[in-house]
Amino acid sequence: MEKNFEKKYHEIEKSHFWFKSRRKYIRDLLLKSPRNARILDIGCSSGILLNELRADGFKTENLFGVDISEAAIQNCKKNDLPNTFVMNGENIELEEKFDIIIASDCLEHIENDSLALENWFSLLNPNGHIYVFVPAFMSLWSNHDKVNMHFRRYTLNELTMKLKKANFHIQKSSYWNFMLFLPVYLMRKIKNLSASKNNDSGDLDKIPLANTFLYDLINTENKLLSFVNFPIGISAFCIATKK
Repeated sequence: MEKNFEKKYHEIEKSHFWFKSRRKYIRDLLLKSPRNARILDIGCSSGILLNELRADGFKTENLFGVDISEAAIQNCKKNDLPNTFVMNGENIELEEKFDIIIASDCLEHIENDSLALENWFSLLNPNGHIYVFVPAFMSLWSNHDKVNMHFRRYTLNELTMKLKKANFHIQKSSYWNFMLFLPVYLMRKIKNLSASKNNDSGDLDKIPLANTFLYDLINTENKLLSFVNFPIGISAFCIATKK
């Protein structure tokens, strides 16, 4: 991602409703996982999710993270996460194998996403789980994607097909952030037509008055995902296993 955007990202990722509610959903999905599970967070940024998983009882020595950003990994080290490394997500070279891999909003940053998925499959233990989140729908493409240095956005079908081609078995797939799809779609279309498309912070605006409300809104969606799959959303995700 562009430097100005990355700086803004690291400033707000802990409290911004989008990232906070995503982390909360992942943590809820891992509630029943053994606390000695070995976990890899691909695109771990400053290690906030890894620190939250440690607070949930997962062992520090089994928490690993990789990120292409040196600044992000420096933040991880400051957060007492020793098993974090500067690496390209397309070709992760670690001796360890993992029970759980989390890849939240990183596959779209990788030009050869099929090669990356093959690499991730090789890192997963048999019967292990992978949780992959990506931005959805090219119709939502905007300056936010450009400053993020995305190569693409996905439909849910595209994501599931790529995972299956890499030999993963899909357990659940859905769109995520359903209720905000229409307002975000309209906002991005307007921005694409305006001078604000040159904004180098993308959509990462501080929204203190609405942050709590939006966090609660998406958490409600998170709970509904136990019973339904959403037909559209700003993101798409798959939970898959290695047989």
